[in-house]
Amino acid sequence: MCVPMQNNIAFLTSDVSRLLRKRFDVVSRRFGVTGPQWRMLAALRRTPGINQGALAQWLEVEAITAGRMIDRLEKSGMVERRADPNDRRAWRLFLTDAATPLLDELFICATDVFEEAQQGFTPAERDLLLALLERVRANLLEETPLEKVPETPLAEGALAHG
Repeated sequence: MCVPMQNNIAFLTSDVSRLLRKRFDVVSRRFGVTGPQWRMLAALRRTPGINQGALAQWLEVEAITAGRMIDRLEKSGMVERRADPNDRRAWRLFLTDAATPLLDELFICATDVFEEAQQGFTPAERDLLLALLERVRANLLEETPLEKVPETPLAEGALAHG
């Protein structure tokens, strides 16, 4: 059965995520940061002391890209690197006190974006949306064994032509 793209959960969640990122990018420019920098600052607020590699992985960017963003944020006084006590080659990342007011303002803007995105939803619908998305996330976080791809001519043909 072929599911139209507009009704595909992967397409819809990806598109909603893209549109939210686009909106955050526009809002963040007013504060002199990019959307990706905002996401990095928010991640550091949630996980102070994370290392660059783990942060890059979480943000789904290359380590070199994360490094450049960290360099810019460090230069602007928002982030500081501290030596990792367990690994002389690694650095732990922390927000500076200067980042707090900026993140507080960005949080207010994020709340406005979320309000806009959920315009016309009742409180019960908002709660249901969050609960359903949490269940989808939990389902995808579950450890599942790798499934073997069927070795049928149909599957091989679909891979070759699809």
